[in-house]
Amino acid sequence: MVPIDRTVLERAVDEALRQGASYAEARYHLVSQSSILLVNGALMGVGEEYKRGVAIRVIVDGGLGFASATRLDQESVRDAVSRALSSARASSMYIKRPIEMGPGRIGRARYSVVVQRKFEDEPLDVKIKKLLDVYKSLSLEKNGFKVASFTIVYLERVEEKLIVNSDGGYVESTIPRLAVFYNVAGVSGEKRANRFNMVGGTGGIELFEKLGIRKEMESDVESLYVNLVRARSPPKGRMDVILSPELVGLIVHESAGHPSEADRILGREAAQAGMSYRTFYREEVIGNENATVIDDPTIPGSYGFYLYDDEAVAAGPRILYGEGKLVGMLHNRETAAVYGVESNAASRAMDYESEPIIRMANTYLKPGDYKFEELLEGVREGVYVKKFMEWNIDDIRWGQRYVGLEAYMVREGKLAEPVRDVALEFTTKEFYSSIDAVGRDLEFGAATCGKGEPGQGVPVGTGGPHVRLRSIRVG
Repeated sequence: MVPIDRTVLERAVDEALRQGASYAEARYHLVSQSSILLVNGALMGVGEEYKRGVAIRVIVDGGLGFASATRLDQESVRDAVSRALSSARASSMYIKRPIEMGPGRIGRARYSVVVQRKFEDEPLDVKIKKLLDVYKSLSLEKNGFKVASFTIVYLERVEEKLIVNSDGGYVESTIPRLAVFYNVAGVSGEKRANRFNMVGGTGGIELFEKLGIRKEMESDVESLYVNLVRARSPPKGRMDVILSPELVGLIVHESAGHPSEADRILGREAAQAGMSYRTFYREEVIGNENATVIDDPTIPGSYGFYLYDDEAVAAGPRILYGEGKLVGMLHNRETAAVYGVESNAASRAMDYESEPIIRMANTYLKPGDYKFEELLEGVREGVYVKKFMEWNIDDIRWGQRYVGLEAYMVREGKLAEPVRDVALEFTTKEFYSSIDAVGRDLEFGAATCGKGEPGQGVPVGTGGPHVRLRSIRVG
């Protein structure tokens, strides 16, 4: 149960309306976190963070104001209302277009993620031992290869919200998440390589086993070994490429999700996180019939899960690219009003001190019908890239480059010798136009997506199946 009297928020909304606001919103937001840090198998520390407060947003004369309060009493919240109103009135004198809240499926709901075991049901020393046991089970040295450093961060996070707005919205929610971040550096003679990974999901302590943390770490250590000891120099030139779900999930997040954020398209992120090619791109087609990208907050167990956004709008699947065509954007209610559409529940804030902005949830490429073996069979000579090591993309999300950590040659439909540091370069349109076949094996990863000024990091999922691309530049 959210530990705040709902009448505190309802009175805040009423007070803002009484003082001239055309729209008012009050959000109680709690984020509690517990963490464990291991470095090279040694416990370096444990931590707890408990952050809660109330956020207020108002619109006055077309100007938007935001303020927050750490204390939950009526007087402190009323003071935040006054500060938000003052901010809105000041901004209204300088805006070119008055801000409005567009339509959306405003909800009245209460929901919580059902867990098998709560985080507090397992003692801290048991959690530490489980992490140490995973680390000790790993093979960290063989055949001239060794792990030089291994950092592990275990994180439990519970997010509670109560949102009330002047359009009748009322949403109460509790979402627990578990995640493990780790960074592994491997060496072999003078050669070095690094792997950062994150696994996570929505649920309770049972996720420690369900997420397959030990298997993920074992696989990544083996990938470093393959890269540094077994792999040969990569081929060069244009050739067919098969990408794993990990690569596909990253690519669609960066090249479809971010440039489909309506605030970025409008230029409001230009000085912070970059722009979008969709600001300038006037063609309807971005890829072929195999290119359908969806963002869906409602996938059970996913790291980016939620059912209502921070404007109390009901969430659902959002198609960004539909069979190669640009068909949708990510909207909050403000950008929905600009474009004359309904909000699709993409408004989220990191904490009570942060204003809700447009964010992705779980972004993925729609799966097809192919088995992995069938994708291989269609390649006479090419490359299969299983894991990435580094990547970069330009500010408008058009030109991009990805470097593989673990990759293999493909010859006559079969996996052959490993190759190191395979670099793939393409434009966004080239990638989505080159998809020749799509696998049926949809998989999701977990990530923390950064955006905004001040910066906000929110949990998201990145997903996709294996895909086959034709004639991609490899270096």
